Amino acid sequence: MGNDIVKPSILPGFMELNPGDQILFNRMMDTIRRNYEKFGFLPIDTPVIEKSEVLLAKGGGETEKQIYKVVKGSTDMSMRFDLTVPLARYVAQHYSELNFPYRRYHIGKVYRGERNQKGRFREFYQADIDIIGNGKLDIINDAEIPSVIYSTFKDLGFEEFTIKINNRKILSGFFNSIGIEDAHVVLRSVDKLEKIGMKKVEEELEENGLTKDQITSIKRFISISGSNDEIVASLTEMGIENDLFKEGLDEIATVVKYLRLFGVPESNFAIDLTIARGLDYYTGTVYETLLDEYPSIGSVCSGGRYDNLATYYTKQQLPGVGISIGLTRLFYQLMEAGIINTQENSLTKVLVIPMEGYMDESIKLAAALRKENIFTQIYLEETKLGKKFNYADKMGIPFVIVIGEEEKKSGEYTLRDMKSGEQTKYDMSTLLEVLK
Repeated sequence: MGNDIVKPSILPGFMELNPGDQILFNRMMDTIRRNYEKFGFLPIDTPVIEKSEVLLAKGGGETEKQIYKVVKGSTDMSMRFDLTVPLARYVAQHYSELNFPYRRYHIGKVYRGERNQKGRFREFYQADIDIIGNGKLDIINDAEIPSVIYSTFKDLGFEEFTIKINNRKILSGFFNSIGIEDAHVVLRSVDKLEKIGMKKVEEELEENGLTKDQITSIKRFISISGSNDEIVASLTEMGIENDLFKEGLDEIATVVKYLRLFGVPESNFAIDLTIARGLDYYTGTVYETLLDEYPSIGSVCSGGRYDNLATYYTKQQLPGVGISIGLTRLFYQLMEAGIINTQENSLTKVLVIPMEGYMDESIKLAAALRKENIFTQIYLEETKLGKKFNYADKMGIPFVIVIGEEEKKSGEYTLRDMKSGEQTKYDMSTLLEVLK
């Protein structure tokens, strides 16, 4: 090999941030965590690597192609591609120790070998909450989940966002009532409505063998609009005699009622009958959250209700409802759109600068400040004073204290405000008060 230098680089689809951006990312993560905990969700953290048979119990398809296998000995292992499959395994495995309804949050990295595209990540953070019932789970949970979304996005600094809500039972019941057995074909086309427009959707449906009458009904159904109450009224007026449809309609009306009680403003949630959520997995309420001013970003938080979380691992019936925030992707898009930007390059509040021969006093002062929970750094290198101040400036450290002869004698400290350039003398106790 000799001294060949390997070019430092990372794989595409992996995110690496500079410290300033990472501080911002961490703040977002902390805000999400705090909101999840505020609503009574408890943390878990499962292994990144699981047995392949567990992760792929559901059978492959797209997932199988995207999964990262891990090679070590003869054990067949893979990296988790979401946090829901590990949750299912966890709840099945620890069923007898858990208290139900079981409310957990999980913020962690997941891995998908996606085709490399800008803004699509292969390693990314998800921030999930789920409420799992034992045998049954009240519909009011479906209304509480969007109130967590509301609280979280408000705390992240957003005002204009809409939590869109639908119910799979309404869709399935409606399709059954017009004689369509496999709703998936229709849903796949309807899902593209925003992208390709109504005319193209109609053509696709015709190609899939739907009659003119069926297509007319579908058009009428997905064009229902108005306020949340008006949509519920319009659905009721359709007079569809289908039990599943009626159940879904009843559920969505209940969710709307309780969302208001949970304090989510009408301007932040809306029934949207075109939302299907691609996955066959959801069975009832489904959610997508859009930033009103940035619709191109797509859904920033989505999820829904499912009948049975852990089918593949246990005979227990475990219904649940949950959501996921794709944190890495969200952060990337907010940065790209200039909606958020780095505020600080350092978390340090004070830089202590020793004059020559006063290192010991400086270290003692820094230790005293840290003891009081004031984030402090000492400039330990021997160099010109100007360079030390320049460092504080570049790092965005707000305060500097220089320690020399005078400070040692008088026990008073000169605090320099780096923004205004003002200098003020304080004794130790006043200094601590000011910095706190």
